[in-house]
Amino acid sequence: MDRLKGRLYLFCAFSLAGTSVIAARFVNDKLGTYTITAVSLLFALLFLLPLTWTELVNTVRRLHAKDWMLLLVQALFGIFLFRMFLLYGLLHTSAAEAGILTGATPAATVVLALLLLKEPVDRTKLTGILSTIGGIVLIQGIFSAGGKFSAEHVLGNVLVLCAALSESLFNIFSRTAAVGTVRSRREPLHPLVQSTLVCAAALVLCLVPSFFENPVSSLSFIGWREWLALIWYGPFVTAIAFIFWYAGIKRCPASEAAAFSGMMPFTALLLSVSVLGEHAGWQQWTGGGLVVLGMVLIGGGVRAKD
Repeated sequence: MDRLKGRLYLFCAFSLAGTSVIAARFVNDKLGTYTITAVSLLFALLFLLPLTWTELVNTVRRLHAKDWMLLLVQALFGIFLFRMFLLYGLLHTSAAEAGILTGATPAATVVLALLLLKEPVDRTKLTGILSTIGGIVLIQGIFSAGGKFSAEHVLGNVLVLCAALSESLFNIFSRTAAVGTVRSRREPLHPLVQSTLVCAAALVLCLVPSFFENPVSSLSFIGWREWLALIWYGPFVTAIAFIFWYAGIKRCPASEAAAFSGMMPFTALLLSVSVLGEHAGWQQWTGGGLVVLGMVLIGGGVRAKD
């Protein structure tokens, strides 16, 4: 039952995370990358702090230097670098393709779990990884009538892939922290507290670069849709998604979390077509299908061992 809860939490976490591509599309051409991240994190903290203040104060008092380092690393890869690469990538590629390319996260997480956590990779998972790679290659449009996408478009896709790699590293470090807590027999961090601390650390990382983007002036010119996107990006995409994530990763191995991270491209692709009205050609749909197949194979390899 506990494992089932973990899967449900991970499903919800990555489904919400997939909407980040859409939310970012509404504000990416009006605000700077670090301004978007900083404001959304501020909204997330305004949502989280009233819910967890007492527990937060008690937890901070018992954290060790290693705990702070792991939280900082999670903030760096899970929020700061992930959003930096994603938002810069969206300036050069479509939300539909960006959503699909985040599907590289499961394959990257499995490879990193093998290298860093020594989690085994069987034939099914390996096939899933190859399927994901094939899908990513196909999305680049190498078989289109025009030959290839522009260098700028490819750059955008590469940046999104870097975001996926950052997300994978975040998955690994989160699992490392969870396993370390269990082995040391210490009381684990509450998901609300952990989400709050990671958001706060990421906000600190964003503050200095955001000052160079004239945030006050930029924010004064945006409309209600952009503010709604920022609010969604904060409490929902960040706070609630992270709460679900930390609740799930405590109950499931990194390779299983990798499978559920495939919900990001599912959500992002469907919303980019239905909400943003973007067009996805046959190569994007086929490539997306291969990415999804990779997700299923990676997840299937995990469930077969339950």
